[in-house]
Amino acid sequence: MGPRLAGGAGATYYCSSRVLDNVMLPVRCFGPLSIVLLAGSAAAQSGSTQKTLDASDLASWRSIRAATISADGKWFAYQLVPNEGDGELAVRPTAAGATERRFGIGQPATPRFDFTAPSFAPPAAGVLFSGDGRWLAYSIFPTAVETKRLAKEKKPAQQRLGLVDLASGQQREFEKISRFAFAGERPNWLVAQRYPAEGATGSDLLLVDLRTGTVGTVGSVAEFALDETGGWLAWTTDAKDMVGNGLQVRNLGSDQVRTLESEPSTYRRLAWADSGFALTVLRGKPDSARGDTVFAVVGFAGIGTAAQSRVVFDPSADASFPAGMRISPDRAPKWTTGFGAIAFGLTSRRSAPEGKTGRPDVKPVAGTPGIMQTPAGVGGSEDDLPSLVIWHGREARLQSMQQVEERRDKAYSYLALYRVADRRFLRLATDDLREVQLTPRERFAWGADRRGYERRDNIDGGQRRDYYAIDLATGERTQFLTAGRYPILGSPDGTKALYYHDGEYHVYDFVAKQSRVISQGAPTTFVDTEDDHNVDRPPVFPLGWAADSRSVLLFDNWDVWRVGTGGGDFSNLTGNGRRDRIRYTRRVVIDPKERGIDLTKPIYLQVYGERTKQEGLARIAPGRPGAERLFFDDAKYLVARAKNADTWIYSRQTFTAYPDYWTSDGRFGSPTRLTDGAPQQREYAWSAGARLIDYVSEKGDSLQGALYLPANYEPGRKYPTVVYIYEKLSQGLHSYAVPNETRAFNPSVYTSRGYAVLQPDIVYRVNDPGMSALWCVVPAVKAAIASGIVDPAKVGLHGHSWGGYQSAFLATQTGKLFSGIVSGAPLTDMISMYASVYWNTGTADMAIFESSQGRFLGSYLDHSEAYVRNSPNRFVKQVETPIMILHNEKDGAVDFNQGITFFNSLREQDKDVIMLQYVGENHGLQAPQNQKDYTIRMQEYFDHYVRGLPAPEWIKEGVPRLEMDEHLKSRQKKPKTVSMIGTGAETGLANRKTLAAR
Repeated sequence: MGPRLAGGAGATYYCSSRVLDNVMLPVRCFGPLSIVLLAGSAAAQSGSTQKTLDASDLASWRSIRAATISADGKWFAYQLVPNEGDGELAVRPTAAGATERRFGIGQPATPRFDFTAPSFAPPAAGVLFSGDGRWLAYSIFPTAVETKRLAKEKKPAQQRLGLVDLASGQQREFEKISRFAFAGERPNWLVAQRYPAEGATGSDLLLVDLRTGTVGTVGSVAEFALDETGGWLAWTTDAKDMVGNGLQVRNLGSDQVRTLESEPSTYRRLAWADSGFALTVLRGKPDSARGDTVFAVVGFAGIGTAAQSRVVFDPSADASFPAGMRISPDRAPKWTTGFGAIAFGLTSRRSAPEGKTGRPDVKPVAGTPGIMQTPAGVGGSEDDLPSLVIWHGREARLQSMQQVEERRDKAYSYLALYRVADRRFLRLATDDLREVQLTPRERFAWGADRRGYERRDNIDGGQRRDYYAIDLATGERTQFLTAGRYPILGSPDGTKALYYHDGEYHVYDFVAKQSRVISQGAPTTFVDTEDDHNVDRPPVFPLGWAADSRSVLLFDNWDVWRVGTGGGDFSNLTGNGRRDRIRYTRRVVIDPKERGIDLTKPIYLQVYGERTKQEGLARIAPGRPGAERLFFDDAKYLVARAKNADTWIYSRQTFTAYPDYWTSDGRFGSPTRLTDGAPQQREYAWSAGARLIDYVSEKGDSLQGALYLPANYEPGRKYPTVVYIYEKLSQGLHSYAVPNETRAFNPSVYTSRGYAVLQPDIVYRVNDPGMSALWCVVPAVKAAIASGIVDPAKVGLHGHSWGGYQSAFLATQTGKLFSGIVSGAPLTDMISMYASVYWNTGTADMAIFESSQGRFLGSYLDHSEAYVRNSPNRFVKQVETPIMILHNEKDGAVDFNQGITFFNSLREQDKDVIMLQYVGENHGLQAPQNQKDYTIRMQEYFDHYVRGLPAPEWIKEGVPRLEMDEHLKSRQKKPKTVSMIGTGAETGLANRKTLAAR
């Protein structure tokens, strides 16, 4: 067994998964009654004198973010940020007994889901150690008070930069810094760029000499870049009227500055080569006739040497350059390995300047059905064109999808090369082969043609493509895969590609122009047999290529296998996974710049016990069969190692133990605790721990559920319980829920208030997503009741999005099993939902039904009975449980009509139903005031219907429109209400005590 760390914590994820509770996305996750008790450290703390978690306690509860360790393993830093308000940056040596220093960082931005953006990415963490571990740089955000003021004044929130000398603890700050970086692994310089002034594109670049503390300034800098060694700094100048514009470099060792180019042009997309002293940039000149900028590619190699060279590709001087095209300003040019060519992008030229006012028709307002265009008579354009959108059945993408992807489409560019030696332009991507990816070392590429599949893929979710190998020396194409559905993975040497097709893994050899099946004959299967979606033989995704490009590491859901690229060569590196029901999951990547997995070095894998939910770390030693388990216990872990030292950090958590960080050497024998993120937890009534419930579905599936015990748990006593459902959730047995009031259903808050919480597994049969939930959830609830912990007369149910659908369906099928149900953004009519639009992405919902969560075999036209029997709205007459629905009119995932028609159907049948609508909100709540309001109303709803406490007026009679403002204002002044759990009977007013608001 590994380290047993009371109060420690960690996090590892085994699904590709829910992502956010409020977003309906495809989920892919990796079981007579028996119960295992996993009591947490808080069990001994939950005395009756402790406080119950209430909304007024949650704003100050803090979370650890952006934890990082220095490359030498000697320093550890992290942000400690409250749910609301200003946070701190903490930094300390990793040695035992070391002192921690803290610095104020204001209120970091909270990640928000932008449904119209091409992808979701949280804000940059802004915590950076220098490569030699001597310095720490970090972002300082506006305070909470400043943030509110700036938002009210509609001014941008600008960050500052903090710099700490780790040896002395001395700290400096620099104002208005948008970006910063250390120069190299052993830096003498910190480079930081200020925000540009209003209306300007260039800004001051600060050069902080870490040896002397002096600061130099370079003005009107548009972009800067440091080479891999940190020895050279390059920047482009963007001054008023282009006077002095150009490209300069500075040798940070000699402080010598060189001007590589200076012209009255625009310079963009500066980029150093991955290795060697070479860089590229785009140089643009205005084309006033078209209202456009025409770019050339400029490259420099051998910078600072006598062999320094300059290459320019100007498309206007190349007859082979395609007419009507230009070099794209949205893709950075890049040297290939060996500096033989420069890769860049092409895009269409404008034929005329863009109008000052845009077309009024397609506006990216995802989640607003019926308002895809500016209303008639509002806005308009210079030429007063109609506000028309034409939807055509033969288009590959719906107009709504084109609307959402408009920014991506405008930024799209076709990949091209300029070969330096023979001065040859080579276009790689074309209209028939739009997706082109260079292999490592850039000798070959592969391209994808999806024209024949795209329209049908956008209906059934197929994601098919024909794949072609491209010889970059000649441009010759060779097709090697037809209708491939899964990603291609190039070998480190760039000569091969791994792909999955028809239930087997294959390797394509670009040199030999041949494919070989490499998984056939293996003593295991790499088909994901546990995936219950309607997909033919989906793969278990690989770990990656070996560094020597002679083998790949594949995962079979249990063990890691080394499979040779020649076929017939199989080696189980872990050995015991399938036998012992252990999953070797996430590989710990020590060097983020690695090129393939080095099999001559130890491989570290996080380990997960499928039935026990235990987690830990294992090591595969070179040349030795089997994995050595370093630690493994009843907790959830996230593990990392310092890049240049055998110093490890890991977080460890259980449902009762906060995810704190620890450090150890590679033996993991005597860990040192690094953080104490939730000292206030000891003041509150806390869950007594978690239990694992085993049960069997009505279809014979052996499943499990996580049952979280209430505070002050007493064996033999039955407790009110809320069941939270999505798909498979038992793997969250050891997941700590940081208390907050913006996560509507927070297990830590509910267990503190005296509830038990059950999160069961659901597995699916095709054509029966709703019935599958019924077949799994009801046995789970019965098993939990049989444990003696759950009061059968006091069970509530909640789910959101896909879980909202499941909870709505269960409301129609389970009689009085549940005392009250809260259903968030539910699908309620599977037939109309099938043909609706997922407005957040603009795609048709059909793909969700056929290839993702719906798990139907096809359209409702071919499987109408299946769609009907799984639609909650068809069984409204059977509902016997009070139900509260959350649905917002701008829901871009599940159309608002799904909620409102379900509400009206229940209302028409005189069912006990309430619907909450937060005006302007999407699929999940974003505004904090709405999140808090929903959190409290859900608690009040369950307190009344599950625990039998008196109902507030809004539950009994609703709130008339003319009284809504007064109602909302009165709730803001509402005194704190504490549930006195564990002090006696749970009925009547004696169970609640009202205290003055703090």
